[in-house]
Amino acid sequence: MTFGALQDATEGTIAPAGGCPFNFFTSRKWTYSEAGMTIRDHNAQILAQLAPAGSNRFEGKTNSGQDIVLSR
Repeated sequence: MTFGALQDATEGTIAPAGGCPFNFFTSRKWTYSEAGMTIRDHNAQILAQLAPAGSNRFEGKTNSGQDIVLSR
């Protein structure tokens, strides 16, 4: 997944890559707030909620309850 946004943005786009697990191939937008990061699909439905878990890492759950980790 490629996350797009201007520096210090609180929202942006997502370009999913081939082979994304679960239904993340439908991801299109991310938002960030004090509560953490939310990933939404092309219909604006929540796919996952994540919280910061160290430098360059987020952990959380998908909307179906699966654990998820994002890192770079």
